[in-house]
Amino acid sequence: MTSVKKIIASASAIALGIGALAACGSASNGSSGGEGKVYMLNSKPEVVDQLQELADEYSAETGVQVDVQTASSGTYDTTLLSELAKDNAPTVFSTAGYATFARYKKYLAPIQDSEVYKLLNDDAKANSQKIGDDSYTIPYAVEYYGIIYNKKIVNEYAKKSYAVIKSADDITSYDVLKQVVEDMQKHKDDLGIQAAFATPGLESSDTYRFSAHMTRPPIFFEYRDNNTTFMKKIEGTYLDNYKDLFDLEMNNSPTEASLLGSKNYEDCTSEFALGDVAFYPNGVWAYSQIKDNEVADEDLGMLPYWMGIDGEEDYGPSTVYEATWGINKNASKADQQASLDFIKWMVTSDKGKEIMSKEMGFAVPFTTFGDDDQPDNPLVAAAKSWEDKGKKYMRSVDVPDQNWQNGIADALLEYAQGTGEWSGVKSAIVDGWADEWAASEQSQGMLPQQTEFTW
Repeated sequence: MTSVKKIIASASAIALGIGALAACGSASNGSSGGEGKVYMLNSKPEVVDQLQELADEYSAETGVQVDVQTASSGTYDTTLLSELAKDNAPTVFSTAGYATFARYKKYLAPIQDSEVYKLLNDDAKANSQKIGDDSYTIPYAVEYYGIIYNKKIVNEYAKKSYAVIKSADDITSYDVLKQVVEDMQKHKDDLGIQAAFATPGLESSDTYRFSAHMTRPPIFFEYRDNNTTFMKKIEGTYLDNYKDLFDLEMNNSPTEASLLGSKNYEDCTSEFALGDVAFYPNGVWAYSQIKDNEVADEDLGMLPYWMGIDGEEDYGPSTVYEATWGINKNASKADQQASLDFIKWMVTSDKGKEIMSKEMGFAVPFTTFGDDDQPDNPLVAAAKSWEDKGKKYMRSVDVPDQNWQNGIADALLEYAQGTGEWSGVKSAIVDGWADEWAASEQSQGMLPQQTEFTW
């Protein structure tokens, strides 16, 4: 198969020898910092250049020193731990997901009374990591995920005499999706496609789609049933629905089930980007690999992760708010305030909003961002269109650490290869959930906050 064209981030990871910080003669953590300075430790190598541009612009406008450093890919956790132990530690750093929050909570300052926190929209505030009434993280990007689809292929199918729908807009539930997928698979040669669904790849680079993403809707609805936003133990009430969607993908993809373990993220994305399949479960971040290939921007749509669960018709695609910043409570008060002021400038100034939305490509969840301040990403627009249909977004529940996800991926691979039963997948999800949260509670002394279900 022809390889998909990709945009590769030009920025390489920046070495963390922060000589500039040492040379500035500022006081060590906890002391008076004068006007204050900013040292941001970034976890996203793909936005290094844009963050540096913002830092330079802000420094030129205000005279405040802003240093941005970026950890090498895959080393953020170890880099952060090392940097936080230094005298000139980061004043603001990435806090992606609950596991990172729990690990570094002891370094974080509450920020709910800050001006920048008050500028967050309501959903972003609800997704800030909290303990009691205190909020500790600032979401700076909301990402959407669901079942991406090619409108052109689906609408061409809808014109066929054998089609079970009249247009892509008729796919309004899991039952309809299943009928369409299986009928498209039956007529794939006539439609000129390889399969209805992209391969559900189970090579390590692709398994997050099934362990971190597709597991969340069943847990979300189990929380709904129990009127809570967290449980240390789950029953797996809707895992048969999860199985239905996974089987639908597995049985209607270009790849034999026994070979799923050989298909990586690029392979599966290529199938969709090159127009060989109609449906591809993933998120808005996949646009950079999809664009400039065979699928026009106007042909990109997004469906929710429908599984046939009662009540899912009230929701659109899922949202995840794991791109967050936290403020180092051990920094001087001046440095803490300087860091909050820098973030506020990024989300209120014309320059900051332009770079964050258009160049970084983030859907930024601040009230200062209007319709004209949205990323040029048709998948974001497709996801947000569900608001116009009166649908809520399905919130991404906190999940345990990577060990839980790895266990699910291993069990799915055995199931697909025929060397394991579905009961192994269910055990990996349910028993692994209890085991990993118990381990997290023991090691971190905390668990996600539990409140009434209002999502």
